[in-house]
Amino acid sequence: MDHSPDFMKLVADAKTRVRECKIAEVRERQARGENFHLVDVREDSEWQAGHIPGARHIGKGVIERDIEQAIPERAAPIVLYCGGGYRSALAADSLQKMGYTAVVSMDGGMRGWREAGYAEQRP
Repeated sequence: MDHSPDFMKLVADAKTRVRECKIAEVRERQARGENFHLVDVREDSEWQAGHIPGARHIGKGVIERDIEQAIPERAAPIVLYCGGGYRSALAADSLQKMGYTAVVSMDGGMRGWREAGYAEQRP
């Protein structure tokens, strides 16, 4: 997908403030049984088409509204992902501004997860 230059500027700016992780790191954390919140910020239709096992869905359009109810602990480890790593970076930036201190954006998103051959789940 081609993204507009202004959108890419927003993403690049957000990425200067957020931590990112690799897809393999998330899979390794899952394999170790590590306790963290895995949050899919994609649209409802994307979630329905398949998502990472163990993830919960809080779309980017509502995450700022719903995060405090879903994950009230501001220091809780959270990994956000989207389709490719752009929307999750924007969402991570917003959550950090809200006081969440352990938020990470998964670079490569669901597309990279699928390319790596990792399992996915459908509702």
